[in-house]
Amino acid sequence: MALANYNHTAAERFMRYVQVDTQSDPMSPSQPSTEKQKDLSRILVKELLEIGLTDAELDEHGYVYATIPANTDKNVPVLCFCSHVDTAPDCSGEGVKPILHKNYDGKDITLPDDNTIVVSAKDHPYLKERIGDDIITASGLTLLGADDKAGVAIIMDLAHYLMNNPEVKHGKIRMLFTPDEEVGRGVAAIDMKKLGADFGYTLDGGERGHLEGESFSADAAVVTFHGVSAHPGYAKGKMVSAIKAASAFVSMLPDTEWCPEATEGMQGFVHPTSITGELETAVVKFIVRDFDTKKLAEHEARLKGLAEQAAAKFPGTTIAFEVKEQYRNMKEVLDLNPQVMGYAEEAYGRAGMKANIQSIRGGTDGSRLSFMGLPCPNLFTGEMGIHSKQEYVSVQDMEKATEVLVHLAQIWAEK
Repeated sequence: MALANYNHTAAERFMRYVQVDTQSDPMSPSQPSTEKQKDLSRILVKELLEIGLTDAELDEHGYVYATIPANTDKNVPVLCFCSHVDTAPDCSGEGVKPILHKNYDGKDITLPDDNTIVVSAKDHPYLKERIGDDIITASGLTLLGADDKAGVAIIMDLAHYLMNNPEVKHGKIRMLFTPDEEVGRGVAAIDMKKLGADFGYTLDGGERGHLEGESFSADAAVVTFHGVSAHPGYAKGKMVSAIKAASAFVSMLPDTEWCPEATEGMQGFVHPTSITGELETAVVKFIVRDFDTKKLAEHEARLKGLAEQAAAKFPGTTIAFEVKEQYRNMKEVLDLNPQVMGYAEEAYGRAGMKANIQSIRGGTDGSRLSFMGLPCPNLFTGEMGIHSKQEYVSVQDMEKATEVLVHLAQIWAEK
């Protein structure tokens, strides 16, 4: 049953939040990667204080921490609800103009600032399930920012509801808003002791009813080719081109398997994300993904083997092969704490839907948080068409997610 007589604030908040440019920058070494992410974070702190959360604060790394105080004498584990404020570098997030399409009728939505951008049920089948909902899009020139400002607005709506409905009993709830999730550094500088939570949930999923308790395990790999420089006019027998070796290596990568373009479901992949180089040195960067953590080493051994084969074609070439861990499959931790997923499934049921348990072909802040001591699956927000100008979200999905969080807080207190 929906929250009785409650006027949700998620949509109104969301429409304001997306107008703040919070795009993160993968090339920046700073924390956060862009200072403009703090523009939204400062707004959130102000609004949290106005709601009545007296300890809301923004730290130097761009994290917002706040507490919804417990209103029960029971010894309830501390929950954390988490979303990220940044938007993806893939598409502009500057000057977002959100548009509310009330009572969506199932027809194509042509965006006014670029008529070539059309949000259609043909391309987005989930829209067929949202006929009658109020749909929010951008105007055609930018992404919308539902990933993950929908999650931010939902958690803010929860805080507003709980602070104004003290009869709903719950334990202590910590709220966490992070920067830089889109560039893989969302939890890099979190103070876990300061956060002080026992279990968590990220709000960064898509379709209503989706509950994500499994993610990829992820590594980054860097293959560096070293050649030999020589004057091109006198290079015979001397020059060894690192550029040619690296290019040969990339051309050896399969395109019918083992790559994002040809994999789905539970299949892993290896994906080159950039190639740079000059005569003496060329660098190819990769992401390596699989649900089975043990298979990462197999993928990396295969990749290194191909690099060595490519180098052998250009005598005098040497290679360096480096691997760095990025995150691990949250399921490995959640399986040890089954109540976290179990209570979420129960909350979905109380909100009138059956949980559709999914695996994420990617990772969230929850993937890393789980291995930092905070078991943390991912809940739906309604964000769809993410990282693109066709991004959209259903208002009713956001409101349903708020309802799930209320039930979740109650269930943890009851148990």
